[in-house]
Parts: sequence; structure tokens; C-alpha cells
Amino acid sequence: MAFKKLIEPLKNTLEHLEFETPLDFQKVGLPKIKSGVNVFGIGPEGSGKTTTLVLSVIQKLNGKAFEDVPRAIIVVKNKQEALALRDKFNVFTRHTDLRVYCAYEEQNIEAQRDEIYVGVDVIIATPKRLNKLFLLNSISFSLLKMFIVEDAEFTTISNNFQDINRISESINKCQYVIFANKFDTKIKRFRESFMYNSQVVEIK
Repeated sequence: MAFKKLIEPLKNTLEHLEFETPLDFQKVGLPKIKSGVNVFGIGPEGSGKTTTLVLSVIQKLNGKAFEDVPRAIIVVKNKQEALALRDKFNVFTRHTDLRVYCAYEEQNIEAQRDEIYVGVDVIIATPKRLNKLFLLNSISFSLLKMFIVEDAEFTTISNNFQDINRISESINKCQYVIFANKFDTKIKRFRESFMYNSQVVEIK
């Protein structure tokens, strides 16, 4: 099963939390993301997408802090979503030294720059704040391994889609993963920007 092929710290945490059997989405989603291909992860609320996201990132980074620049970036709708996802990461990183940081508009950007400079492994950010930090040379993509959009339905609002595409244009190479509830035309349009040769994992 998918859980048995995870790094030891994750398996220990899952055992502690009494996660014994992967949900249907996790059974197919975890191995596909671990393979390194670009993935659209599609499934309804409660199908296990967020846990799949968290486990995949920790697994990809081997559960270890490394240097100062982020190796995974996760784009979310707003401050509330960022903090909720950070809380989810905190549950599963208890046996690791990974550094997870949130960046959103309500924070002082100079303070954010200083905190990111100290060193982070995972950044959870809103599109607008991520773009601003990048334009201020506060985030490097030199070691980036994963670029993820969580609950991507929000990308239809305002300029979020354009902001995400703008960031992707500055990334040399990494794995892209987009999670959404439905694989509709608004989500499929990412194939024309950076989701080249992507595969679809869908649970209905």
C-alpha cells in the first residue's frame, strides 16, 4: 500500500495517528506524485487530497531541512487557507526538521523577507504575495523541487491565474502538481502554461 513506501518519520507519524489504510485518492495519488511526473489531482472534498499533498512534499524533501532556500512552494487562496495547511503540515512534520513558512498579504513584507532569509524548506503562499516576494529577490527557486496549487478553483478569481503563470515562467525545472475538485475547462487551461505532459489522477 502507498503508506508502506514512505520514509520512516512519516510512517511513524501515521502509525501514531492510527492512519492504517490509505483513502482511494491516496492509493493512486501518492505513487503517481512520488514518480515525479506533473499531476492533476482531482477529487471531491474529503477524498484525501490535502493529506496526499502534505505527505508527498515531506516524502520528496526526505523529511530533512536543507540549505536556506525553499524546495517546495504551495500556492493557496488566502491567509486562512495558508494557516490551515501549515497546521496540517505541523501534524506530519513532528519527526522531521522541515521548516514550513506562510506568506500572505496581511503580514509585513519586510518581516517576511527577514524570516525567509533565515531559511525555509516549504513556503505556503498566496499568489500575489509570492509574486511580490520574488520581485523583491526574497525567494530563490534555485533548489525548487515542487510547485503546487492547492484547491485550484480560486485561480479563476481576480488575477490569480496570471500571477501563478508569471511565477512559473521564472522556474527553471521542477515537478508541478495541481489539486482541484473537478477537472473542468478552468483547471485544464493550466496545460497550456506549465502542466506539460501532465497526468490526471481522478477520484469521483
